Amino acid sequence: MGVHSSSFLGFPIAVAVLLAAVNCSTTVLHLEKTPSASVERHVAQDRARHARLFDGVANFPVYGSADMDLYGIYYTKVKLGSPPQEFSVQIDTGSDLLWVNAKSCANCPRSSSFGIGLRFFDAAASSTAKAVPCPSKTCPDQCTENGQCSYTIKYEDRSVTYGVYMVDRIGLDFIRPDSTIGTSSAAIGFGVSTYQSGTLADSALAVDGIFGLGRGPLSPISQLASRGVIPPVFSHCLKGEGLGGGTFVLGEISEPGMVYTPLVPAQPHYNLYLQSIAVNGELLPVDPAVFATSTGRGTFVDSGTTLAYLVEEAYEPFLSAVTAVVSPSATTKIIVGQQCYLLSSSVSQVFPVVSLHFANNASLILKPADYLYEFVGDARGTWCVGFLKKPGLTILGDLALKNKIFVYDLFRQQIGWATNSDCLKAAHVSVPKQRSSSSSSGDMLMLLMLLPQAIIILFLQIS
Repeated sequence: MGVHSSSFLGFPIAVAVLLAAVNCSTTVLHLEKTPSASVERHVAQDRARHARLFDGVANFPVYGSADMDLYGIYYTKVKLGSPPQEFSVQIDTGSDLLWVNAKSCANCPRSSSFGIGLRFFDAAASSTAKAVPCPSKTCPDQCTENGQCSYTIKYEDRSVTYGVYMVDRIGLDFIRPDSTIGTSSAAIGFGVSTYQSGTLADSALAVDGIFGLGRGPLSPISQLASRGVIPPVFSHCLKGEGLGGGTFVLGEISEPGMVYTPLVPAQPHYNLYLQSIAVNGELLPVDPAVFATSTGRGTFVDSGTTLAYLVEEAYEPFLSAVTAVVSPSATTKIIVGQQCYLLSSSVSQVFPVVSLHFANNASLILKPADYLYEFVGDARGTWCVGFLKKPGLTILGDLALKNKIFVYDLFRQQIGWATNSDCLKAAHVSVPKQRSSSSSSGDMLMLLMLLPQAIIILFLQIS
């Protein structure tokens, strides 16, 4: 991810490419130009971003699509406050912080090309909203004029968001073992953005905020799991065709053929051990070390990235291997610096299958639609490679993740997947044991007590 700096809860953070520590902001990517206005818009979006469970599994609706001419992102709806206020937030495994726009936000978008009515969090309208006090052990020095804890996030493309950190209730719909639906809520800390600029203020890509699902201590997953509110596992299946949609649950989706690979430990993102890539069954002549995690390098999964990225040492061998397979049936052409192909027959009949081989003998199979996109221009039947070149990093974004079940198991420190999945069909999800309830005020107090510990962990990781 691109270099940017943040100051959050009083601690200055210098976040370098990939490895600085806990990324409390959206993913920032420095991308090459791409062949169409639609793709360029989503490249810019990549850069800009670049339940109390009693007897069931928390379930969230999924909207959006990987189709860049429709959405180019996936988002869900969350309910915050008492009474609940509903927000559309991007599903982002590449960042930690859940944040939504504030009612008082300046320069925030007021409309969205996605056809959703944008909403703004009104703390005064919630009887359970609590500001994180400042100065305090929780927030030692970055305070607003009225004594609230604030955060600032600055992106590589000069986009900025800042706001205040609050604690309130998050509403959770959960599915019981008998398939009935229940509702509950739990205390959670989140950001309320009072200012945005740059591409964050672009109505063409606007939603109400970001649902960060990263591995850091301030992510909603970490907050709720550390208090036993949810299990330390979540799953998604993002539908790629048509209007998209899919499944997103705080639990483990079980599917025949699931394979699992270990996570690289002590990383802020979902880094994996990528060992090799094969095109049409033939391994690329690439040193496996180029995929390894080190300072400024690595391979990780990021649902907040629209496209996908391949480390530069493997990029040319990948293009050469694909072109060698399709050259008898396709005409190659370069569109705005991107490798494209003009076809007269079906993509699935011409292009090869690509296999990414990870540790523990886990292979991620990419069909042509998982690494290509159709260029919408004058020449119909033109398909372009959707993997872009990236110094040091391989990032599996929505293009590669769609139509697959992905399970993020933080307890066992592994990620699993199953390919060729129907993301709209009923899924079997493991149900955690019943948890005892606690009072709303007690839950809020516990979270306020735990916040300093999370921040200490954040500070130690940065140091």
